[in-house]
Amino acid sequence: MKDISTPQTDRDKTYSITQLCREFDVTPRTLRFYEQKGLLAPARRGWTRIFNYRDRARLQLILRGKRVGFSLEEIKEMLDLYKLRDGQMTQLTVASTKLRERLVALRQQRVEIDEAIADLERTCDIVDGMLKEKGADLAASA
Repeated sequence: MKDISTPQTDRDKTYSITQLCREFDVTPRTLRFYEQKGLLAPARRGWTRIFNYRDRARLQLILRGKRVGFSLEEIKEMLDLYKLRDGQMTQLTVASTKLRERLVALRQQRVEIDEAIADLERTCDIVDGMLKEKGADLAASA
C-alpha cells in the first residue's frame, strides 16, 4: 500500500501573504503593490491570495534587485524575460549585462561617497579647530 503521508515538495508548497511577509520582512501592502505592478501573480481563493514556489522565488529576486538599486521596472523587465522559454539564455544574458552595469555604478557611488566622507572629515577638523580657538579666545578674555 502506498504511503499517502509523503511530504510536500517545495514546488508544491503554498504560502499565505502573512507567511511571506514574515519571511521576507515586508508588509502586505508591499506584496499587493508588487502584484498590482505585475511582478507577482498569486492565485486567489475568494479574497485570499495563495502564493506558490514561483511567487516566492520572484519575491526573493525582486527584493534582491531593489537592494542593489534596480527599479521595479528594470526588475520586471528581467523577470518577464523568463517567459521567452529559450532556455533562459536571453534572461541570463540581459541579467548579466544589467548586473555588471549596476556593479560599475555602485563602485562609482562608493568612490563618490568616500570622497564626500573625506571632505566632511576635513570640514569637521576645520570647525573643531575654530571651536578650540574660540574657546581659547573666550577663556583669555574672561
